[in-house]
Amino acid sequence: MNQPPPKPAVARAPRPANAVSSAHPSASGATTVRLNKRMAELGLCSRREADAWIEQGWVMVNGQVAEMGMQVGSTDRISVEREAQAQQEQQVTVLLHKPMGYVSGQAEDGHEPAMVLFQARNQWNGDTTRIRFSPAQFKGLAPAGRLDIDSVGMLVLTQDGRVARQLIGEDADMEKEYLVRVTCTGPQGDVAVNVQAHFPVAQMQRLRHGLSLDGKPLKPAQVEWQNPEQLRFVLKEGKKRQIRRMCEQVGLKVVGLKRIRMGRISLGALPVGQWRYLGPKESF
Repeated sequence: MNQPPPKPAVARAPRPANAVSSAHPSASGATTVRLNKRMAELGLCSRREADAWIEQGWVMVNGQVAEMGMQVGSTDRISVEREAQAQQEQQVTVLLHKPMGYVSGQAEDGHEPAMVLFQARNQWNGDTTRIRFSPAQFKGLAPAGRLDIDSVGMLVLTQDGRVARQLIGEDADMEKEYLVRVTCTGPQGDVAVNVQAHFPVAQMQRLRHGLSLDGKPLKPAQVEWQNPEQLRFVLKEGKKRQIRRMCEQVGLKVVGLKRIRMGRISLGALPVGQWRYLGPKESF
């Protein structure tokens, strides 16, 4: 059934206090930023996408066609044409249950990228979105966040710069939840059973808050025992091999790590090596 075309998106919102890196004073003394940065701050699109739309003539500022690189202020009225919205609606976000042995990004050291699993035959039969797989969906598709080669669980691949910004942008504050199987060193050697009984409470407090990586203190984390051999971590940052390095600092060794949630989206029953689309009514 034909649907009426969407109305142009209009954005007029207060400028975030932390958006100062590309700010400039205007002739009137008001602070301005580049248009592509402002559009990203308002959640309209990514900066790269904004530049593409501006080049196509799809962006209006105060009713006039925008120019590449122009500066805008917090009171300027930004709108986008229907063509931009239609293009954005075709973008997909993919939830993949990454198996062990695949890297998140580009192929390295002979290991394949998880992207190779994004094929029609690996689409989960429990996917209810009714979105059809198309090779065109590979264009601009990229992982939003990393998952180590020896880790499994949810990996997000997206064409949508808004989703990427939510998950890995400079101001991202998204929760990521992990189940982590650990061992520790005891008086008689490595302990793999009932690790909880051998792990000092004071060290658990350090895991939650008090550790540093790469010379910078980590944000507070939620850490608790899921069972005597497995911890549950909830983080709001994602430094390289962060959980493994945190555990090493308190005498734990990670022997299994699985990401089960990002924001409001859980891995659920998605099988290993299969994927599904993020539904139109789902959001992180």
